[in-house]
Amino acid sequence: KSTQIEILARHLIRHGHKVVTTREPGGTAFGEQIRRVLLNVKNRRLDPRAELFLYLASRTQHLEEVILPALKKGKIVLCDRFSDATVAYQGFGRQLDMKIVRTAVGYAAKELAPDLTLLLDLDVGVGLARVKDRGKSNRLDREQREFHQRVRVGYLRLARLEPGRIKIVEASRSPLDVAKDIKKIVDRCLVSRRVAK
Repeated sequence: KSTQIEILARHLIRHGHKVVTTREPGGTAFGEQIRRVLLNVKNRRLDPRAELFLYLASRTQHLEEVILPALKKGKIVLCDRFSDATVAYQGFGRQLDMKIVRTAVGYAAKELAPDLTLLLDLDVGVGLARVKDRGKSNRLDREQREFHQRVRVGYLRLARLEPGRIKIVEASRSPLDVAKDIKKIVDRCLVSRRVAK
């Protein structure tokens, strides 16, 4: 994902856009501290509710410090994960009460939803193999295959519920092919937003 965000940011900047790239959890000094806690393999016993609140704390600070100021300046914000990730991971993956998760996510994000979400979809087995090849895994990477399957199902369900906002990109192909698809989708979104204004 980080490679694709970098490629997309360069593409948008070349076309005259002001761009901010960021990530969740993280994006701020406070958020990066939370990220270290969330991804640390020593924190295997982290309660799912505590995990949810840590993600939301990171997002709230991130929104106030980075995202909203950038949007007010007319910049495009490219964020590696946002609210949909919390619904997929904590709602579907951890099987927390979906109504509570959605309410908390909406509150933390001030009901702000991205104009466009790109879902880089990959078979769970392929994704886990890529993590293994990378040689470095975090606490979430080490979850059971069933957890990752529930997360993927959750993301795909969200995409079916909001096909106008969430676009599925088949991510098993070469990074170059994935990047081409992403650029096309984003360019179409920007054109349609200009027409709508």
